[in-house]
Amino acid sequence: MELPADVKKRLTLPAEEHFYAGHTACQGCGAALGLRYVLKVYGNKTIFTIPACCSTIIAGPWPYSAFNAPLFHTAFETTGAVIGGIEAALKAKGYKVKGEDGIMVVGWAGDGGTADIGLQALSGFLERGHDGLYIMYDNEAYMNTGIQRSSSTPYGAWTTNTPGGKKHFLERKPKKKVIDIVIAHKPAYAATASVAYPEDFMRKLKKAKTIKGPSFIQLFAPCPTGWRAPTDKTIELARLAVQTAYFPLFEYENGKYKINMPSPSKEPKSLEDFIKLQGRFKYMTKEDIQVLQEWVLSEWEELKKKAEIFG
Repeated sequence: MELPADVKKRLTLPAEEHFYAGHTACQGCGAALGLRYVLKVYGNKTIFTIPACCSTIIAGPWPYSAFNAPLFHTAFETTGAVIGGIEAALKAKGYKVKGEDGIMVVGWAGDGGTADIGLQALSGFLERGHDGLYIMYDNEAYMNTGIQRSSSTPYGAWTTNTPGGKKHFLERKPKKKVIDIVIAHKPAYAATASVAYPEDFMRKLKKAKTIKGPSFIQLFAPCPTGWRAPTDKTIELARLAVQTAYFPLFEYENGKYKINMPSPSKEPKSLEDFIKLQGRFKYMTKEDIQVLQEWVLSEWEELKKKAEIFG
């Protein structure tokens, strides 16, 4: 349906849809929102490579697809390598990659397929300098296979292999800072984003298309099913993750850090506002919450220093 001109003028997001209704995502799925935003920016001049993860299911079974764009389903560990292969094949055929009217090659993988299984291929993609974009949608566990912990699972969280019960064997390690590992490669562009701030995410997607070389975005994408959270709280959770500095939004470009939000001058909200909406944290003690809060604030202060020194 064509929207009236006056309605289009009021929109902050593109009206055109390239992510179709009828996909198989769970209610409130943050990953599905993220895919919708990516397709709004890049349209059908996008080639996706997606490893084993929730998103291979969301796209739909062959010969159907919820994407108005080509899609390669690949092995769990190969996202970074396949981005490079597609980019090289396009260039060999004389196609323009990236740029205003170029084809955008996008690797879209979860935290398990990035922080764990696909880390080596991601490193190779960054080191070789391919003209592509790797997006890690971060829902902090292996959700597609039954909510098992990944190295992106936060301290104190429940998963099916960090069980509750009479003895609470919760996650006892801090979340792996994948974005820091990426930045150690000195990429052309790296950023964090959240499904709760689509304008910010889309601006970063547009920037990634204009920059020569490899780009990486870590997208915070809540999973109500795995987080034991209400399906109508996805945006609130994603927003609180930013406002508490649990998942701050920033960019790294040309060796410089830039914090997008919240403002470095403002104190983050209490982490308990974020925790209390999620059943995966229900076994945490007050001491556990304090440990996680201290880690969050420590990481926040470190990021602010980087933005001051390298800003």
